[in-house]
Amino acid sequence: MNQSNRPPVIGITAYGRNGDQQYYQYANYVDAVREAGGVPILLPPEETQIDTLVGLVDALLFTGGGDIDPSRYGGAGHSTIYRIDPTRDAFEIELARAAIAKNVPLLGICRGLQVLAIASGGCRLIPHVPDRFGEQVPHRVHQSQPTTHIVQLREQSKLAKMVNSQRIEVVSWHHQAVEKTPNGWRAVGYAADGLIEALEHEHHPWAIALQWHPEMSLPNDCSQALFKAFVAAGKLYSRCGVSQSALATC
Repeated sequence: MNQSNRPPVIGITAYGRNGDQQYYQYANYVDAVREAGGVPILLPPEETQIDTLVGLVDALLFTGGGDIDPSRYGGAGHSTIYRIDPTRDAFEIELARAAIAKNVPLLGICRGLQVLAIASGGCRLIPHVPDRFGEQVPHRVHQSQPTTHIVQLREQSKLAKMVNSQRIEVVSWHHQAVEKTPNGWRAVGYAADGLIEALEHEHHPWAIALQWHPEMSLPNDCSQALFKAFVAAGKLYSRCGVSQSALATC
């Protein structure tokens, strides 16, 4: 197949090895990528050939999951922290740094936002959101149950233009969040309680991070628009391998 005609390959991060010697990931991430026209491949932790992985994919999706080890960002422990996987943390942070450096299109979802933030530096995580923001906005019902709430997007943000709205309802399932905007990023979405819900990179051509779960609301037009834009960015990258500012001349 001609390189310009093939669908983009989208790398999707996965959970680490479990007690049954299995890697896995929720199918809705895969479904979202396929429905948007991409070819999904899972990237399990423990792989050390980071540059090879980055060279194989046209875009990277950093997925949700357990909490990041607080030692990664100089944070404090908390009784609600769960499912820490140091191997996954190390793999994804290194992968994120390599992908940012090479301008690979990036989408971070929930934990994925936090991975991209920690990889970029300049911020820590809030160990447990209700301790800081209270219960004004429910960001999850409990560890095993998501909920919904409204996110307000900045008018001139890429994200608002992408979904054609400044006010969207999202599926939320987290108890941690970034304390402040990480280095190199700008905050473009907030919950009503002031919590940062969306980030866009200031210099990278296509790097967006969301604290919510668009893959869990695929019938939603905003979620579909987001994944289509993400996969389209991967398509452009596969053709040109350069920043979108240069893609116009491709």
